[in-house]
Amino acid sequence: MLQDAQTIRYYQRLTDALVELWNRGYRFEEMRHYMEGYVAALRHSNAIEPFMIHRLEEEVTRYLYDPSNFAMPESEPDYR
Repeated sequence: MLQDAQTIRYYQRLTDALVELWNRGYRFEEMRHYMEGYVAALRHSNAIEPFMIHRLEEEVTRYLYDPSNFAMPESEPDYR
């Protein structure tokens, strides 16, 4: 579980971006590449501590591979 406020903000930004990519039609392989690039940029910028980046990567990977985060909403039946 993430507890650092800055790391949580990065997690929220990244997971929101993944959902947006999914809604635009991107799929897991492309989203994984996006996540890896984002995490690499965090490592390069030294924005947060390396161990926090590792924890963030674990949590976002878990989020990415949980199918319930990207389930298409079921449309309601039309009873006209």
